[in-house]
Amino acid sequence: MGDSNFSDFDNMSLQSIDEDAELIPLLTPEDEEEMANEKLPETLPILPLRNTVLFPGVVIPITAGRDTSINLIKDANNGSKVIGVVSQKDEETENPHAKDINTLGTVARILRVLKMPDGNTTVILQGKKRFEVAEILTEKPYMTATVRETAEERPEKDGQEFLAIIESIKDLALRIIRDNPNIPSEASFAIKNIQSNSFLINFVSSNLNLGVKEKQELLEINSLQERALSTLKYMNVELQKLELKNNIQSKVRSDMDQQQREYFLHQQMKTIQEELGGVSHDDEVLEMKARAKKKKWSKKIGKHFDKELTKIQRMNPQVAEYSIQRNYLDLFLDLPWNKYSKDKFDLKRAERILDRDHYGLEDVKRRIIEYLAVLKLRNDMKSPILCLYGPPGVGKTSLGKSIAEALGREYVRMSLGGLRDEAEIRGHRKTYIGAMPGRIVQSLKKAGTSNPVFILDEIDKLASSHQGDPSSAMLEVLDPEQNSEFHDNFLEMGYDLSKVMFIATANNLSNIQPALLDRMEIIKVTGYTIEEKVMIAKRHLLPKQLREHGLTAKDIKIGMPQLEKIVEGYTRESGVRALEKQIAKMVRYAAKNIATEEKYNIKISKEDVETILGPARMERDKYENNDVAGVVTGLAWTSVGGDILFIESILSKGKGTLNITGNLGKVMKESATIAMEYIKSNADRFGIDSEVFEKYNVHIHVPEGATPKDGPSAGITMLTSLVSLFTQKKVKKSLAMTGEITLRGKVLPVGGIKEKILAAKRARIKEIILCKDNEKDILEIKKDYLKGLTFHYVTDMHEVVDIAITGQTVKNAKKL
Repeated sequence: MGDSNFSDFDNMSLQSIDEDAELIPLLTPEDEEEMANEKLPETLPILPLRNTVLFPGVVIPITAGRDTSINLIKDANNGSKVIGVVSQKDEETENPHAKDINTLGTVARILRVLKMPDGNTTVILQGKKRFEVAEILTEKPYMTATVRETAEERPEKDGQEFLAIIESIKDLALRIIRDNPNIPSEASFAIKNIQSNSFLINFVSSNLNLGVKEKQELLEINSLQERALSTLKYMNVELQKLELKNNIQSKVRSDMDQQQREYFLHQQMKTIQEELGGVSHDDEVLEMKARAKKKKWSKKIGKHFDKELTKIQRMNPQVAEYSIQRNYLDLFLDLPWNKYSKDKFDLKRAERILDRDHYGLEDVKRRIIEYLAVLKLRNDMKSPILCLYGPPGVGKTSLGKSIAEALGREYVRMSLGGLRDEAEIRGHRKTYIGAMPGRIVQSLKKAGTSNPVFILDEIDKLASSHQGDPSSAMLEVLDPEQNSEFHDNFLEMGYDLSKVMFIATANNLSNIQPALLDRMEIIKVTGYTIEEKVMIAKRHLLPKQLREHGLTAKDIKIGMPQLEKIVEGYTRESGVRALEKQIAKMVRYAAKNIATEEKYNIKISKEDVETILGPARMERDKYENNDVAGVVTGLAWTSVGGDILFIESILSKGKGTLNITGNLGKVMKESATIAMEYIKSNADRFGIDSEVFEKYNVHIHVPEGATPKDGPSAGITMLTSLVSLFTQKKVKKSLAMTGEITLRGKVLPVGGIKEKILAAKRARIKEIILCKDNEKDILEIKKDYLKGLTFHYVTDMHEVVDIAITGQTVKNAKKL
């Protein structure tokens, strides 16, 4: 038995009302007979109780909370003092109607109405007999209904079985009162002095620690003997719970050290959880075994898992190693062993997805389609390790999502920028506190399959430290011959990575460890032409920024000429990140005017572009006319793509010294020295008086001295500048060049050709001088990028001078 909870009414203890102690009678059989013979009124006001049930003969106090209840009690107390009490089906219902109450209830008499100090109205009720609601008559100002009496089936007075049940109820009630410290011991006297068997049953039922539903079921039982049996069943359950609680408490009362105390407290919690339906240690092990049966792992892995599972069964759950072992087994079960998503081999669909998401990048797309084609034919090809290499903002990382969608695989991205700890790749040994698997294994767990598209972003940013060399740890990951048994320190088992499609991205290959670079297939992702940037802005960047700023295409319209102006005047990069920022600024301009309800030009003009973005700032890469002898335009490669640079030379009276400025590196200074010596040795051939070398100093300068410059691309540019200076002949207009020279005057090929060609196009260059060996690089570039350019392929420095200064055309010139 437990404390009673009362209705839409607050809890209240009868013991707090001393002056009403005489109102709690212990019914005698005669009193019960008199109550049974009382005539039931045809209609009764109905009082719904929220969270308790009133039984015949039982006295309960309730505190009225609803206006309808207060009005009912007031009217009944001034009249017959008899009301009908029923329980609600749902205690959350605030204003119950006919459908919200149970049809069987108890007729009650109002014994006393009290005004409490807090202003509430408390009424003390005594149950009389059961009734059934026949029909609800009114619901305002309170519920009234016609009722009919519900008879009880009483056993014979000398029935031995019924008397035995009554004795059992008394015995159990006394034991519960004795064992429950929350029930005063005086309650045992009341139990012993109850003479009426039916009242004993009702009194105990009313005070059982049950919900409204269970108590209502007891009230609705017509047979008194059956109600007694049900009451006895609930009392047995309550006694068992009480004994279990007392038993657990007695276990932890003894004097023990801190470790024993924690152990027994955990045992108590475990026992309580099991009683409440929680999961025990043994149940967890059984659950793991059931999950293991569904895994598609090999016998070797299954044997290892069973061994580790046996180990955790022998562990004490309170030791520190238990949680590590539990995490280890959970990881084992969560990993997608031999679980692969099915590849989609619709090559046309893959081409559409790649073309939809990325404009240009033809070489990369072709390589992906080739991979899909081979995989479709063989269906077991080990995934290649691709490395997309190029400047920032050209779409290397976003290509991964498109490839994953084209293949129908999961997409995983792992950023390697600044990663210094080898354990981030290989994981920690699980003997350490706080041990975790490496990020490779964690990412596969997150992906849910063993063949995702795995992006290793910024692989050139891996760094070494005292915690190891992560780039060396990546060697096993990215070796197709080894990664079928990738060893993670935490997992302690080889995991097959051979079906994973790894795609690395990098900005600078020179920062990648040579052994790691050797394991990857390099795909160069070069910059975009102006035309490509305009199309990317129109198709992708502008719609994306409109979505992110909550606008539509109707709110701002930027035409192709305006986009071209933004590209040429406000961005200077190979990718499109800076371009996206400028477009975002244009979109914010429209968003601000819409929000402030100001007028603006929806269709943006070139003047609007300058108004919003300010004056064009990127004019310095435009070609400058070579109006002075000694000035030559060169082509250079930078980390953000190609660029043009100007090399200037000047003579001053002196002793023939050579000065070089412009923050040049060692290679460029050597190129200047080689060019000067070559000119001295071939002065007659160039028509230069040798005395000039002794009477004049030569100064070579490359503008933008704050920017460091180095590389083997400016040799022919410096030599041309010096020849122009000594002969005082201007260099041909709209001409640029790139290449290295030797002391014999041979022109050597250089790299970064595509980026340099794009820079020349941006600068409105018309003619370009290249080494003959660089012709193959030009053939790999789309012809659309080369329109309007004339290429002069040379092998000797004299050819360069002839083209640049005298304006001759060599036989290898090609106009596209």
